[in-house]
Amino acid sequence: MDAVRMQIGEVADQVGLSLRTIRFYEETGLVIPSGRSVGGFRLYSESDVSRLQLIKRMKPLGFSVEEIGDFLGVLDNLASSDLDSVERTALLARLDDVRTSVDERIASLVAKVEQAGEFAVQLTEVSETSRSRLGRG
Repeated sequence: MDAVRMQIGEVADQVGLSLRTIRFYEETGLVIPSGRSVGGFRLYSESDVSRLQLIKRMKPLGFSVEEIGDFLGVLDNLASSDLDSVERTALLARLDDVRTSVDERIASLVAKVEQAGEFAVQLTEVSETSRSRLGRG
């Protein structure tokens, strides 16, 4: 188990998430602190921090809390040494499905960025045309 234990504030700073968001992820079961201090403060391991970083990367791609939970479950199960080859193959297929979904979501985001860029160009053209008309008047 990880030796380093950090309190929630340190984790929030390191990962770039709010305390509220980290607590929400705990409430939904996505990340459970590895321990508690004598005073009852949440303590997070490096593994917990890595899990939060993974969640943070999935959110902008539009994954729901349930989808993230399913994916984390796949990862947790793959880490188990008690799997037979059928179970491992099924989990790897689910992992491939997530990868396909990520690729599709990235393609969608790229298309949106391209549309936004086209809009910015159009907006600049309208602005320049309007300014040139103002100068003529």
